[in-house]
Amino acid sequence: MAVEHFDVVIVGAGLSGIGAACHLGVECPGKTFVLLEGRDRSGGTWDLFRYPGIRSDSDMYTLGYSFKPWKGPKSIACGASILDYIRDTAREHDVERHIRFRHRVRRVSWSSDEARWTVEAERDGATPVRFTCNFLMMCAGYYRYEAGYTPQFPGIERYRGTVVHPHNWTDRVPYQGKRVVVIGSGATAVTLVPEIAQDAAHVTMLQRSPTYIVAWPDEDAIANRLRRRLPAKIAYALTRWKNILRTLYFYRLAKRKPEFMKKRIFDGVRMALGPQASADMLKHFAPRYNPWDQRLCLTPNADFFRSIRQGRTSIVTDEIETFTEGGLKLKSGAELAADLVITATGIELQSFGGAEMAIDGRHIEPANLISYKGAMYADVPNFVSVFGYTNASWTLKADLIARYACRLINYMDKHGYRRCMPRNSEPAMAREPLNDFTSGYFARAQARMPKQGSREPWRVHQNYVKDLLNFRFGGLKDGVMEFDRRAPQSAVAARARADSPVSP
Repeated sequence: MAVEHFDVVIVGAGLSGIGAACHLGVECPGKTFVLLEGRDRSGGTWDLFRYPGIRSDSDMYTLGYSFKPWKGPKSIACGASILDYIRDTAREHDVERHIRFRHRVRRVSWSSDEARWTVEAERDGATPVRFTCNFLMMCAGYYRYEAGYTPQFPGIERYRGTVVHPHNWTDRVPYQGKRVVVIGSGATAVTLVPEIAQDAAHVTMLQRSPTYIVAWPDEDAIANRLRRRLPAKIAYALTRWKNILRTLYFYRLAKRKPEFMKKRIFDGVRMALGPQASADMLKHFAPRYNPWDQRLCLTPNADFFRSIRQGRTSIVTDEIETFTEGGLKLKSGAELAADLVITATGIELQSFGGAEMAIDGRHIEPANLISYKGAMYADVPNFVSVFGYTNASWTLKADLIARYACRLINYMDKHGYRRCMPRNSEPAMAREPLNDFTSGYFARAQARMPKQGSREPWRVHQNYVKDLLNFRFGGLKDGVMEFDRRAPQSAVAARARADSPVSP
C-alpha cells in the first residue's frame, strides 16, 4: 500500500479544519498538508444538518473566523449562509485542493523511532489508505456524524406515524399540515419548532425538563452601523470584541449571581409571551438548574415565543410512558396525538472523530488522557485537538488552537526539534471532567472523554481572554512542554541496537 507523507495532516474539513488550514497556509508557508474529510462535502455541521430553520446559536462575529469579516446583515445566521461563508473562506485561501473527501480516519498511531504519525483511513468506505505526518491536527468535532442520540422509547414499534431524528432529516419528511410532536428542549428543538409550526397543523414541544430560552435580535444594530462607517476589518474586529466581552460578562454574572440571572431571563420570557404568560405557561420555562450549568438556548427575534402566542405551538413538560399507535402516552396519563414525532434528543459525543489512537504500539483510551491547555494531551506528541467553548462560539477557541499549533511548528523548525510533548510528571494529580456542563450529552459521555487536571497548565478555561494571553503570548517552554531534536527511541529498538555486534 502506497503511503503519502505530509508535514501536517488535518482531520476534518468543517469550520475548525478549514480554519486550521487557512492559518497553516499563512503562518507556516511551505509546509505540506492535507485535510481528510469522511463525508463527500466540506462544511461539517453546517452541511450535515438539513432540518428546517438550521442556524447559528452564536453571533457570527464570534462564530466567524478572526481573519475573515462576516459581512452578512444578520448576526444570527441561517445554516446555508454559514456554509457559504466556510466554503468562500476555503476558496479564498486555496484550501479546497488540499481536501481528500470520503476519507474516514479509523486509526492514528505515533512512532517514536520515526517521530511521525501514521494515519489510517478508509476511502469510499472500503479502500484502506495511509498517510504519515510530522504533526497531527484533529479538527473532527466532538460528536458522531453518523447518528444522533435516541433513547429507547417503550412501544415505539407500535407507532404508525413517522419518527425522525434531526440528524437524518431530508426534504421528504412530511410535516406540512401534520400534528407534530418534537421531543426535546435544547437548541435543535427551539430552532425547529417555530419553523415547522408555520406549515404544520400544530406543534407540541415535549420536554422532560425546562431549558433557559433567551430572545435576541437576529441583527446586530451596532455592527451594522459600524460597517457603514468603518472599513470592514476594523468594524468586524470592534464588533467581535464587543460580543466577546459581553458574553464573558454575562457568563461571569450568571456564575456569581445565579438568582439575579434567573430573574432577568424569566422576566424576558414573561415579556416575550405577553398575554400567554400565565403561571401555568411560565412553569415550562423554569429550569431546575442555574443559568450556564447547561447552554442557554437562543430564539432570534423571539420567534419561538411568537409561535406560542399565535397558538401554533404548545409546550408539555412530562415524561413518556409509551408510544401508542397514534402518538404518545405520558406518565401523567395525558396522551398526545401525532402524525410525526421528531426526536430532538441530542447528540453522541466522541473523541478524535471516533478514530483509535496508539503510541508506540500501545492503545490509548481517550478517557485516560489529561488535557494540556485545552489543546493538547499529556504524553501525546506532536498532536493538537480542537474542542471549542461551551459558553461562547466554538470558533474562538478553534482559532486560538490553530494559531498555537502554528507557533509550535515554527518554533520546532527554528530550533531543529522533531518532537514536542506535554509531560505529566504527576500521574497521581486529581482529574476532573473536561467541563462542568450538566447537559445530558455531556453526562452520558463523561466516563469515556478526556479529563482536565486540578491545576495549571492542565486546566481547561471557558474564558477567551485568558486563553488568548496563554496561547498567543505565553511561553512555549513552560517546564511542562518537552522539545527533542532527536525523537527518543523505543525500548525495543534500543535493546536491538544494544545487542547488535555492529557499532552504530
